[in-house]
Amino acid sequence: MDSTLQEPKIVKNIVHAGTKVVPFRDGTKVKFHYQTRKCDEARTLIDDSRAHGQKPMELVLGKKFKLEVWESIVQQMALHEVARFRCDRSLVQQYPFVSKTIRDAQKPREERKHCCGMTVQNEGIGYRDLDELFTHPQDLEFTIEILSIESPDEYEKESWQLSDDEKRALVGRLREQGNAAYRANDLTAARDAYSYATGIIEQLMLKEKPDEPEWIELAQMKVPLLLNYSQCKLLERDYYAAIEHCTEALKYDPHCVKALFRRGKAHAGAWNFDRARADFERAAELDSGLQTAVGKELAKLQEQQRLRDVEDRLKYQKLF
Repeated sequence: MDSTLQEPKIVKNIVHAGTKVVPFRDGTKVKFHYQTRKCDEARTLIDDSRAHGQKPMELVLGKKFKLEVWESIVQQMALHEVARFRCDRSLVQQYPFVSKTIRDAQKPREERKHCCGMTVQNEGIGYRDLDELFTHPQDLEFTIEILSIESPDEYEKESWQLSDDEKRALVGRLREQGNAAYRANDLTAARDAYSYATGIIEQLMLKEKPDEPEWIELAQMKVPLLLNYSQCKLLERDYYAAIEHCTEALKYDPHCVKALFRRGKAHAGAWNFDRARADFERAAELDSGLQTAVGKELAKLQEQQRLRDVEDRLKYQKLF
C-alpha cells in the first residue's frame, strides 16, 4: 500500500489558539493540564489532571519520558494553546502504566500497589479502566492546555537533570545555603539544604567503585554534610537521628573527632550513658585539645546518671 494514503497516527484539532510560539529544544520544561478520553461515541473520560486538586503535568524534553507521544504533541503547540490530539493505539500502549503512576502518586504511600510484569499478568494494573485499556488497546484522545514553557536556562534544574560536574557545583552551593541558614538560626532550612546535598553526593557515589579515588573524594565531601545535619538534629533534640548521621560519618572517617563528640552528646541526650562516655573518651584520645571540653561533658554525664538513679529509686519505692 502507498504509505502516503495511510491515515496519520496523530490528528490535531485546535480548541483555543495560543498566545506565543516558543522554540523547543532538549531540556525545555513544559507544564500542562490534560484530559484523556476514549475515542468511543461517549468520549469516555479516563483521566483529568485538574481533578482532585492534582498538580499540572511537567515534562522535560529529551529525557525519554515513558509516553513519548506526549513529547511529540506538546512540541506542536504554542504557549496557552488548548488542543485535542487523537493518537493511534500503537503510540499509547504505555498509557495505562503512566496513568497508574500518576494516580498512585495521589495516594498515601502505604496504599500504593507495586506493579511488576508478574503482578500485571496475575492481578492486573490495579484500576479497572486501565486494565481494560491494557487488555484492549485503542486510540486515545488527549486534550492538552499548555500552561508554561521554560527553556533550560530559565529554570533551576532538578538534580536528575544535571551533569556530574553540575551536581558537584550544586552540592557546594547547597552547603553554603545550609551554613547561612544555620547562622540565621533557621534549622529547618539548614537541615533541608544539607539533606539535599547529601542525596546528590549519594547519587554520584553509586557510579563509582567503593574505595576507588573518585569514591573516596565523594565520601570526604559527604562527611561535613553529615556532621552539619547531625548538629541540626542535636539542637532539635532528635538524638537518634544525630547518632545515625554521626555513625555514618565515622564509617567514612573513623578518626573524625567532631563525629565522636557530637555522637557522644546525642547518646547523652538519649540517656545512653555508657556509649556517650566511650565516644567522649575516644574524642579526647584523638585530640588532646578537647580534654577540658570532654571533662565538662563527662561531669554533666555523671550528674545526669546520678539524677536518673535517684528517679529510678523513687519509682521502685512506690512499687512497695
